[in-house]
Amino acid sequence: MAISCCGSSATRAGIQINRPSGARAVTTFARPFSGVFPVAPTPFTDSGELDLDGQRRVIDCMVDQGVDGICILANYSEQFVLTDAERDTLGDLCLEHTAGRVPVMVTCSHFSTRIASERAKRAAAAGASLVMLMPPYHGALLKVDENAMFDHFARVAEAAGVPVMVQDAPLSGVTLPVPFLARLARELPLVRYFKIEVPQAAAKLRALIAAGGDTIEGPFDGEEAITLMPDLDAGATGTMSSALLPDLIRLVFDAYRAGERDKAREGYARILPLINYENRQCGLRAAKTVMKEGGVIKSDAVRHPLEALAPATRAELLELAREANPLALRWGH
Repeated sequence: MAISCCGSSATRAGIQINRPSGARAVTTFARPFSGVFPVAPTPFTDSGELDLDGQRRVIDCMVDQGVDGICILANYSEQFVLTDAERDTLGDLCLEHTAGRVPVMVTCSHFSTRIASERAKRAAAAGASLVMLMPPYHGALLKVDENAMFDHFARVAEAAGVPVMVQDAPLSGVTLPVPFLARLARELPLVRYFKIEVPQAAAKLRALIAAGGDTIEGPFDGEEAITLMPDLDAGATGTMSSALLPDLIRLVFDAYRAGERDKAREGYARILPLINYENRQCGLRAAKTVMKEGGVIKSDAVRHPLEALAPATRAELLELAREANPLALRWGH
């Protein structure tokens, strides 16, 4: 249940949430956060400019998909091709347009602790309910040890004053051992959400929950929910997919939470071909392609050096999407 909060702080789940002074009035949400938190794509025009009206339509479509929350400025939002000014524009627009309908998570990853902290502080002041961070890395070889990583997460959490989701993904090339993640949860009250999207994610989720107990407030999976069923069996309480078919993932998630595991498995089997094709063949382009076909956005352009889907790949994606019939394929018609 959403509760209007106009002060500089709010208490949730026994933890004081301190927002920066001067923060606008925001909506707070009951914790723990759980459920389906897909990543919002960033629509561009055919010439590569931000499509701000399209971004608003993306947010509206995602709310209509029945999501529990929305993540913005993530890797599947093409955050790595955005300027700092564009990040600010998109962050403000998405938070303002969501208008408290669902919680919004803002990705603030950066190698620099100072820059990540500034991003997180700005996001929280604008109304973000959570921020997400990858461990500090730059390229394939510039990484830091666990003490520096711990300090990085601690400082960003302090700056933000809202819960932090740690993104454990192969993209960083950084290994985050279970004992280290459990230590974060034990010692940093705001760092209790974890997006696990490494190989054998279910085993790591199970080990993390066993090591951290109740301090693991939000064990999530990712990778387009391609391992959702084993991850739910391992104890995941949330999933971070793309915006392609969260309404159909929602049905699986709800059936599982209602104790109807067989129904969840049957539903997941129906949508797994589409999820697999997205994950293995299309990547972040899949949601944009389906949203363009469904009238949500006008263009599925990606910024160079990324390239559009090959015609045959696009045709196969849309064939699978029509069979599954997600809301994104018909929202704008």
